[in-house]
Amino acid sequence: MSRAVLQVFEEYQKARVTFVQTVADLATRPQNIDALQNAGVMALLRPLLLDNVASIQQSAALALGRLANYSDELAESVVTHEILPQLVYSLAQQNRFYKKAAAFVLRAVSKHSPQLAQAVVDSGALEALVNCLEEFDPSVKEAAAWALGYIARHTKELAQTVVDAGAVPLLVLCFQEPELTLKRISASALSDICKHSPELAQTVVDAGAVSLLAKDISHNDAPLKRQVCSCLAQIAKHSVDLAEVVVEAEIFPRILHCLKDIDEFVRKNAATCIREIARHTPDLAKLIVNAGGVAAMVDYITEARGNNRLPGIMTLGYIAAFSETLALAVVVSKGIPPLKDALINEPEDHLK
Repeated sequence: MSRAVLQVFEEYQKARVTFVQTVADLATRPQNIDALQNAGVMALLRPLLLDNVASIQQSAALALGRLANYSDELAESVVTHEILPQLVYSLAQQNRFYKKAAAFVLRAVSKHSPQLAQAVVDSGALEALVNCLEEFDPSVKEAAAWALGYIARHTKELAQTVVDAGAVPLLVLCFQEPELTLKRISASALSDICKHSPELAQTVVDAGAVSLLAKDISHNDAPLKRQVCSCLAQIAKHSVDLAEVVVEAEIFPRILHCLKDIDEFVRKNAATCIREIARHTPDLAKLIVNAGGVAAMVDYITEARGNNRLPGIMTLGYIAAFSETLALAVVVSKGIPPLKDALINEPEDHLK
């Protein structure tokens, strides 16, 4: 008799495993999303997050993440079904596989709008995500850093909540880890925090990020260099003092080499970083000129096309506007022909 009872429970467990894994698989294809939603999938997945079988919990979280990632309507549904508090509770309790899946759901919900990111914050997720940055497993740190970046990118206020939760020093530590993906995502999250205000950028500077970022300007991984140049640009743009901090990290002439990188986004982000430094004062503009920056930027805008040209054109404009001497440096470096070419041949008005 007990065998018969046990069999019922085994069959039920197998059915739950099959259901949740199939739903997670179906959720990878956009054409299935409406049918899943109409079938009431959220309400069915929610109790499986607290299942007593770990693999079922993980698959349920993965399925929810894929659904929430698809649209803001489905992300909203995760919030209204009160799934976030369960995820946050389990983040502190479960194994690394579950933590990755739960952080993925939080990121997927956060990405759509400031309101949804605020809902994630209100659920108490920040403390749990920041704790995940201290996990041993790099993939858990990565998932948490990614979610924190997605929350911070929306508004100054949300970025401040991420800072107040103690994320910045831990993101800087994550950036120093050997795993490339973790380095990229940490740099991206720091950039998402820096961009909003001088005060937020200063927090990242105070955590010692600039010298570490500057070292990786010469890294051989293109996606990492993109994020590094972007983060330095987001710091430098706010004020003379912050631009000087970036310059003092000895980014010249190494960042000029990035203007010749085979990756177009590395080239564009490096040009953007140089532009954000050049705009502030004649002294900073002169420093760029003395480092060979004008000639390098002329080469860049000669080869670049479309919107990629814009940061280079603006850099030359900022430098030339400060004084006759600096304007002459642009002329001597043969800056006029590519500017003329852009004026004639670029279709976009803002480039002209």
